[in-house]
Amino acid sequence: MNDNHPAGQGPTPPLTVADVLALPVLAAGRPQVVTGAPHLDRPVRWVHITELTDPASFLKGGELVLTTGMPLPQDAAGVRRYVDELAGIGAAALVIELVRRYHRPPDALVDACRLHGLPLVTLAKDVNFLEVTQVVHAVLLGNQAEAMRRTQRIHEAFTALTLRGAGPEDVVRAAAEMSGRTVVLENLVHQALICEPSGLTVEEALADWEQRSRATGPGDVRPANTAIRGPEGWLTASVEYQGERWGRVAMLPARTDGPAFGPEDVTLLERTAMALTVARLIHPTPWERTAHRNALLDLVEQRHRSAEDARARCAALGLPTDRSHFVAALVDLRAGKGGAETESRLLQELRTAGVPALVGELAPDRLGILLALRTSQPWRPIVERLSRTVLGLAPEAVVSVGSEVTDLTDTARSFRAAARVAEATPPGQPLPQDRSFHELSDIGLRRLLYALREDPRVQEYTERQLRRLIDHDTQHGTDLLTTLRHYLDAAGNKTTAARRGGLSRETMYQRLRTIERLLARDLESGDQRTELHVALTALDVLRAD
Repeated sequence: MNDNHPAGQGPTPPLTVADVLALPVLAAGRPQVVTGAPHLDRPVRWVHITELTDPASFLKGGELVLTTGMPLPQDAAGVRRYVDELAGIGAAALVIELVRRYHRPPDALVDACRLHGLPLVTLAKDVNFLEVTQVVHAVLLGNQAEAMRRTQRIHEAFTALTLRGAGPEDVVRAAAEMSGRTVVLENLVHQALICEPSGLTVEEALADWEQRSRATGPGDVRPANTAIRGPEGWLTASVEYQGERWGRVAMLPARTDGPAFGPEDVTLLERTAMALTVARLIHPTPWERTAHRNALLDLVEQRHRSAEDARARCAALGLPTDRSHFVAALVDLRAGKGGAETESRLLQELRTAGVPALVGELAPDRLGILLALRTSQPWRPIVERLSRTVLGLAPEAVVSVGSEVTDLTDTARSFRAAARVAEATPPGQPLPQDRSFHELSDIGLRRLLYALREDPRVQEYTERQLRRLIDHDTQHGTDLLTTLRHYLDAAGNKTTAARRGGLSRETMYQRLRTIERLLARDLESGDQRTELHVALTALDVLRAD
C-alpha cells in the first residue's frame, strides 16, 4: 500500500483495488486488468463473494466483487444488466476467475465494464476466495483500528493544547504536523494570518492567496459542515468568536497527485477550528496585530527562506509587494505605556490615508511600521502625520525613520537605519524645526557619540585624552576643563574664549599653556584640537547619561 504521509503523522490511506491485487493471496492467481486500469485507485471498503445473478441487491458500494463466472447470464443483455447494477451501486471492481466456466472473459462483459469504467480483473489460476476475504478484511479492520487510534490521538493532542492555553500559532503548527499538509488561518477578508507549510513552500502556499481563497466560495461553512471547496480542493472549516464567524482555517492538498483528504483530515481540521475558537477567547489581542508583528520580525531578522516566500507572506496579509518603494519607521514609547492604543491609532490613520502598511510590536515599548508606497507617493507627509498622532498620545515618544528602499527584501536595511537613528536620540532630544520625527541626517557628532556611549573604546579614548586635566581640576580646585571647552567652542580664538569665560587675555594664555603642559598637546594644531573636542563632547554625553 502507498503511504505519502509522514510516518506517525498522517492518516492511513484507504486500501485500493491496486493494493488488493498486489496482495500475495490474489497475486498467486496471476490477475490481469482487462478494463478500468485508470480506476485502480478506487478504495475497497469490503470484499464480497457472489454466485448470484443480482449481487447488487446485497452491496452498499465500495466492494471488490469476486466470482467464478458461473452466475453470469447467458445473453448479452443480461450481462449488461448485471454490470449496470454493479456500477450503479458503486462496486470498486469485478474479479472473475477463468478456470471453471470461462477461459476468456465474454465480450459483452468486457464491453459493459469498459462502458462504465468498472475495473474488470481476470484470474488465470484458481484462488481461494475465502482466504482472499480473510486477508483483505483483516487489513481493512486493522486500518480501521489504526484510524480509531489516530482519531483518539488527535482529540488528546488538541485537548492538551486547549488546556495549556496554546496560542493560534501552536494550534496551526500542530495541525500541519499531524496532517502532513499545509494549514492556513485566514480572517474574513481573506488575509492569511498564519501559515504552516508542509510539503509546500510558503510561496506555493500563499501565492495570490486572496484570489485563490475567494475562488473557494463564501467562507460561512460551520465547523460541523467541514467540506472540500474550490477548484484546488481545499478542506476548510469556520473559526468562531463569541458566537460569530471570525475567519476560516484551510488545509491544502500537498500536491495535485497527493493522497485525497480522508475522515481523519476532517476530524483534525474540525478540532483545529474548535481549538482556535478557544484560543481566540484566551488570547484577546487581535490576531491581525500578531500576524503583522510576526511578518515584520521575519523581515527585520531576515528569517524568510527566500525573497519569494517573503513577498508571498506579506502579500497574503494585504501588503502590496510590487510597490516602487518602502520606508521603515520605529516608534519608541519611552514611558512604557500606551502601546496598544498607539498601534490602533496608527492603523486607523493609515487606513484613513489609504496607505498599505504593516504595524506591529518589535520589542517592548517599540512599534515597527513598514510603508508600501507608489512611485509618485512621497513618504515624508505620511510619516509626519503618523508622528503627530504618536506625539499627541505620548509626548515623550520618539519616531525614527530609516532609509528608503525599492525592494521588500531590503526592508531590513531600512529598519537597521531607523534603529541607528533611535539609538542616537537621547531622551528629551529637541525635534528638528521642520518636522516631528528623526532621520539619519539628524545624527551629528554628539548624537553619534551618544549612540556609542557604552562602547569601552569610546570611554577609554575619553579618559586617555582628558584624565590628567580632570585630575588636576579635582586636586587643585581649578576649572581648566571649562577653559578648554570655551577655547574649543571658539574654534581656537583666544579672545573669544576669554570673553566667554570672563577672563583677561593674559589669564586665558596662562591657562592654555597649563592645559598644553598637562595634556602634552599643541592647541595650535587643528588635528589635536579636533581630537580634544571629540573627547570633551564624549565626556559631556557620558556625564549626562
